[in-house]
Amino acid sequence: MKAWINDKEFEFQEGETILHAAKRLGIFIPTLCAYLPLNHTPGTCRVCLVEVTDDRGRGQIVTACTTPLTNGMRVQTRTKRIREMQRWQVAWIFSDHDQDCASCSRHGNCELQDVALYVGLQHNSCNGRFTEKRPLDWSANGLVRDANKCIRCYRCVEVCRQVQGVSALTMDNIGNECGVGIAGAKLWADSAKCVQCGQCSLVCPTGVLSEKDQTEVALDWFSDPEIKTVVAFAPAVRVTLGDAFQAAPGTNLEKRIVTALKQLGADYVCDINWAADVTIMEEGTELLERLNDGGTLPMMTSCCPGWVNFVEKVHPEIIPNLSTTRSPQAIFGSLAKTWFAREHGINPDKLRFISIMPCTAKKDEAARSQLKNDGMPDTDLVLTVREFARVLRRHGIDLLQIAESEFDSPFMSQNTGAGAIFGVTGGVMEAAVRTVYHVVTGKELGHVVYEPARGKQWVKEGTVDLGEKGKVKIAVVHGLANVEKILEEIREGKCEYHFIEVMACPGGCVDGGGTIRAKNSYLDKMDARTQSIYRIDADRPIRQSHRNPDVIRLYDEFLEKPLSHRAETLLHTNYKDRQQKRRNPGIAEIWEKVRLG
Repeated sequence: MKAWINDKEFEFQEGETILHAAKRLGIFIPTLCAYLPLNHTPGTCRVCLVEVTDDRGRGQIVTACTTPLTNGMRVQTRTKRIREMQRWQVAWIFSDHDQDCASCSRHGNCELQDVALYVGLQHNSCNGRFTEKRPLDWSANGLVRDANKCIRCYRCVEVCRQVQGVSALTMDNIGNECGVGIAGAKLWADSAKCVQCGQCSLVCPTGVLSEKDQTEVALDWFSDPEIKTVVAFAPAVRVTLGDAFQAAPGTNLEKRIVTALKQLGADYVCDINWAADVTIMEEGTELLERLNDGGTLPMMTSCCPGWVNFVEKVHPEIIPNLSTTRSPQAIFGSLAKTWFAREHGINPDKLRFISIMPCTAKKDEAARSQLKNDGMPDTDLVLTVREFARVLRRHGIDLLQIAESEFDSPFMSQNTGAGAIFGVTGGVMEAAVRTVYHVVTGKELGHVVYEPARGKQWVKEGTVDLGEKGKVKIAVVHGLANVEKILEEIREGKCEYHFIEVMACPGGCVDGGGTIRAKNSYLDKMDARTQSIYRIDADRPIRQSHRNPDVIRLYDEFLEKPLSHRAETLLHTNYKDRQQKRRNPGIAEIWEKVRLG
């Protein structure tokens, strides 16, 4: 079948929409709601208007995202009539949109700004709101919701439903009062489902959903002579931050980040990867203990706070399966306030640990009551990659133009390739396999790379032969929607796995909810970032956690051994059932559902 767009002839398959075909042909049609990476075309923004004429010469104005092509159809995207109608539509969107662009977290990276420029909106005749101001929702630890900027595109709802399988977001109310809301709750903090993963903030075209900004607090600490700041950043940060400075996807800026942090005033700059090696020592030993003593199996990783939140809120029956080992962030924070402070003669009350993460859920993790000591949090503050990028730009620091520097305090920075691969899906599992195999057999794996843990498949599985311990079956899952089948098997006692890694975000931390947003794209840089992480691993002289000299020193001088009493106290945690008990809805709630329906 044939059709024409702007007099360009092409062939198409039945069911293909005008918008899909235009994108395939390199013809730009503006849109704010359509999100092709998720095949999401709700037709709510009405900006993708085009003029079509069918094979009988009948013409009409339609939305490109919802209109399938027909044989002989002729489409025009830039007629005078279309341009005028698009300008009016964008003007109407602005009329119910907070226009504080200069102070918005999306300023300069906003799709609404881009579309307004494209349609030629110069003088907004619909300036000013025609609906009541909605309250800003600051209730959650990791994310902020500003419904005043919602353009009703439903992207956040779709990614939460389709990719995460959580369905924590919805569209509240109807008509002009409609806006992004929290399913079953008024405030984000009261959500029975939200795991704070931040994938919704990656796909939002405006500034409705963003991380809770803590940059000013960090800058205050950097400039306070009474406070000693220890900053460490995650493996994924070094390969994602470059997006904010137009570096090639996956560029490793590790040593330039160290320089930038020193310029900002950080007293000590360390590497979370070191704590990842410590995590493997504890988690690997915990797995062996469960295998030996008949503990709860399968054991499931607990490094990802979004996944932990999901278990506590949605599937608390799985809590016994979670590893009690803290995440690398939490381990680093605990040791920073104890071992690090002791080694440097710093009063822990005057030490502030700042973590830079690709994850909004890490802010939520830092606020956990289980990760505090005498009321003092182990991790004082978490900055996302986006926040850190904003701080650098505010201070005129261009990562691509500054020199490289080495980490401070080598005994909490020296790390292995195993610590580096924590940033990708399967990385925790692969790192654990490298060490557990050695602990059991006394030998090193013939090949350091454990291929069954690598790849983009949503669920990966493999087997590790541990000699006298038998064969251990493992699984790797990323994207929460993909773990439900395994959880069902666990509940029914049919699960054959012994050890399972789960990452809430697709691809793992390299596509975390706190990374740099990309307009109209989703997960398109996963491959480049993943390969960069694997190159870091390959280039490390030591690639197994148990061979890290400074991890060995930690146990020799401070912790004694994995799972010692001190290690249990400082490096392990517990979880709690946070599932909200269902109740029968009242008549008012039932009527509201009927009205909205």
